[in-house]
Amino acid sequence: MGNAALVLSSGGARGCAHIGAIKVLEQSGFKITSVAGTSMGALIGGIYATGQLQQFEEWISSLDITEVLRLTDFSISKKGLVKGKKVIDNIKKIVPERNIEDLSVPFCAVATDIINGTETLFTEGNLFEAIRASISIPTVFQPLKIGNRYFVDGGLTNPIPVNRVRRYDGDLLVVVNVNAPVPYEKKNSEIEQFPDNKYSEQIKLIKEKLSNLIPTKKTEDIGIFNLTNKSISTMMRKISDLTLEKDKPDLLINISKESFGTYDFYRAKEIITEGEEATRKALKTFNAT
Repeated sequence: MGNAALVLSSGGARGCAHIGAIKVLEQSGFKITSVAGTSMGALIGGIYATGQLQQFEEWISSLDITEVLRLTDFSISKKGLVKGKKVIDNIKKIVPERNIEDLSVPFCAVATDIINGTETLFTEGNLFEAIRASISIPTVFQPLKIGNRYFVDGGLTNPIPVNRVRRYDGDLLVVVNVNAPVPYEKKNSEIEQFPDNKYSEQIKLIKEKLSNLIPTKKTEDIGIFNLTNKSISTMMRKISDLTLEKDKPDLLINISKESFGTYDFYRAKEIITEGEEATRKALKTFNAT
């Protein structure tokens, strides 16, 4: 198919679909020559650039809801509900630390300097520091402090960093947007099932408690946490729409914002499959033109 400069959007757990998109793109003959990502797009893009995406996929696909909760290091800090150290430490067990400039594929992670309100690009230095900065969803993850600066989710300033990916002559611009305003038809297999074990009742109770904090489609009561997160999501989607109008990609892969929840990491395997299907669909249209 040719060379591709790949851009991966923010989107929480839906960003697992980036894994499926990358797999199908490579199977279809694309050579990814550079990657830029924001938030979950930065995490998946950075790990892809290490050459160890398959190992990461196997790990995240194996997580059930109990294991996801074990990786969530809740905090009483006013800066955010989750410290974020535990999940990064677990990823490091699979993908050893390294610097961005040593990766085999040029990579850019986007974060936001929350004090100055400016976009910050990580194109060198510690990979996991860049990823941790980029995934820091305000009110959920605590900001990452580097020196005197505090970094939060890059989606606040650039949720689809089309203008930050390195382009080479002849590269196609390929964008994966997991917050696309397109309809989604729920599959029968997506009826939520809790594990049939001695922990199932406890898991249900934990989920009910979390639903008071974390926005879901079933939550009708908009508290301050839900209101904040829904406001941020709305802003990110609007910026994304404007970005794609300004810089039209050669190939756009859309995953509906209604497909999975922002925090559905225990459904990673399903989300990856959704990314594969969306990419095959986009490629059919691309090949027909």
